Amino acid sequence: MKLLQVRKGQLVYFNNELHKVYSVKPLAKKSVLMFRLKDMEQVASKAEQVSYYKPKHLDSFLFLGARYTLRDDIPAEPGGYIFITKPDPDYMDHYSLNEFEKVESVEGKDVVTTRQNTVKFKEFFVMVPGEEPGSNDITYLDKSKVAPEQLEEDAQLEEKLREENAIKPSIGDVYLNLDNGAMAMVIAIEQDIVTMGTGDKLTFHALYKSDSWNYLYSLNSTDSDL
Repeated sequence: MKLLQVRKGQLVYFNNELHKVYSVKPLAKKSVLMFRLKDMEQVASKAEQVSYYKPKHLDSFLFLGARYTLRDDIPAEPGGYIFITKPDPDYMDHYSLNEFEKVESVEGKDVVTTRQNTVKFKEFFVMVPGEEPGSNDITYLDKSKVAPEQLEEDAQLEEKLREENAIKPSIGDVYLNLDNGAMAMVIAIEQDIVTMGTGDKLTFHALYKSDSWNYLYSLNSTDSDL
């Protein structure tokens, strides 16, 4: 379904691939700012160039190179991930449409995330690692248009992203913290110690090996289309 109005958080297809809208700049030439779910590559487009998608039970997709299947019929587990599709936060909670959050604890069917949000069972899908039987792959709008070589690259994507994260970080690099959903920028480097905007300090090696921090992009990069 083509969109005349796009809002932050929506899942959309652009160039046949699944993206998430992270910002809308109405006055910009290309007003819709997105990142591709499979590898967090950023892109900008016009609203008429994207198609809306509403995620469903048993949808399967690549997120940061790893495959997950959405399920609404199983309980969440501590240490796992949820995908919030029907946000209804209480006044003390801070989350919005289509956010990924890591589970800290389970209270009945509801969960408390590592960001200290209490999310009700009706608000989220459980992200099950892997491709579940009977699942629907939504990574591409039309998989028949995807070359076999691209599918092979997708199969190796998780390892490729990990290797790319081994590159020495620079001030201005922005990372996604999967533990709390926050994005943080590298603000200082002293010898082999990186200081993030959140105050976290990590060695180059710890940042590369971490399961929590994933490189997104650098503010030093330029994009004439933005």
